[in-house]
Amino acid sequence: MAVARTERIFLIEDDPGVSEVVQLLLAREGYRVEAAGTVKDGLRRIAAGEYDLVVTDLKLPDGTGLDVVRLIHERDRTLPMILMTSYSSLESAIAALRAGAIDYIIKPFDNLEFLHAVGRALNERRMSRENAALRRTIASAYAQRPILGDSPGMQKTLERMRKAAQSDSNVLVWGEYGTGKELLAHALHAGGARASGPFVPVKCGALPPPVLEAELFGRASGPERSDGLLREAHGGTLYLAEISELTPALQVKLLRVLQDKVARSVGTGQAYAADVRFVAATHRDLEQAVAQGTFRQDLYYSLNVISLTLPPLRERGSDVLLLARHFAQRYSRKLGKGVRGFDPEFTAFLQHHPWPGNVRELEHFIERAVIFSEAGVLTGRDLAEVAPALPMVRAAPVHALNPPLAIEEYIRAVVERFQDTRSETELAQMLGIGRKALWARRRQWGLKRMRHRSS
Repeated sequence: MAVARTERIFLIEDDPGVSEVVQLLLAREGYRVEAAGTVKDGLRRIAAGEYDLVVTDLKLPDGTGLDVVRLIHERDRTLPMILMTSYSSLESAIAALRAGAIDYIIKPFDNLEFLHAVGRALNERRMSRENAALRRTIASAYAQRPILGDSPGMQKTLERMRKAAQSDSNVLVWGEYGTGKELLAHALHAGGARASGPFVPVKCGALPPPVLEAELFGRASGPERSDGLLREAHGGTLYLAEISELTPALQVKLLRVLQDKVARSVGTGQAYAADVRFVAATHRDLEQAVAQGTFRQDLYYSLNVISLTLPPLRERGSDVLLLARHFAQRYSRKLGKGVRGFDPEFTAFLQHHPWPGNVRELEHFIERAVIFSEAGVLTGRDLAEVAPALPMVRAAPVHALNPPLAIEEYIRAVVERFQDTRSETELAQMLGIGRKALWARRRQWGLKRMRHRSS
């Protein structure tokens, strides 16, 4: 006996025999099924009711299944649709996928294959509804991480982002590591028409190419069968981090999806709809990669319909203090500390440090400072605990950082601020250089010799 299900399926099929067989097949699985024999009657009843899936034949007396798909998709992008077609009309099936259908079934079909397609479509519908609360939670979490910035460069980027959000065009985001590319991509998604759909991030350089291909496109057969992230992102946004890491073969496959709005599973090559907005990001110069032949020119132009650039933190002026205060408030609340601000020494460090790790580095730096703080204000003394813990300071000595002018200003400011309160060893640790290197720079730039501080 079939388990009763709550899902309602609407069938549009003009052949009474086929309609009866399909209804019986679905009813045996416990689905509630209603049917119509024409486009007009089907659309009228679908508009008046609430259904979880529409299954339609391609050839109908007063139109086609393609008409059904287009008209329903215009009204409700979340309602999944499956098209039934014959071998001779496979091109129409692909057209239906591009128009908004989620899958197609070739007649005569295998019953198990048909039921699997129905189950997969309903599962996506179910997951979409169940994840609505989760997406709201995620959106709320991102709302707690607003994109802050009053500098001209950031204001320009945010204005372009707001305009880009009103379109459905693909976007390419450029920025150094740690500048907030994923945060910008999520804000772009949340501010557009696809905000109610999923936001699916993919790190293109984190997985071996065969694994990444299966993750993106899905595997239609075998023990590692999966639907793929393109299906998961249906109706929403797919965020491709470090797009430059895609292999040439994956670049070709992705280009086809962008052009056709149809993807194919690994293994069987089964086609399915890919109603996805692409937001790609990279820290590399893709134009140079195109010139060098490592990145396809046509894929670059397909992704770079709209370009957004996140400036590095060293070019954002007063944004450093704006962000630092924001992070201090957040971690003070989170950790139960009463941090209210910074003293002049701490402020000078924030303003003159080059922040090669950008916003991510600044955030973790402030988090550590709040953890080790013992007063309501972060002070220069806190730097002795926090600054030596910066991985970038040890990994990127001052003499190796650019631009030189910024480094000279940084060293001058640190020496002048801390010369009466820090030993030479402590100061060299803060700068990430040895004591001899510090002496050499003092002599080279004529900096005042530090006074000895007794321990």
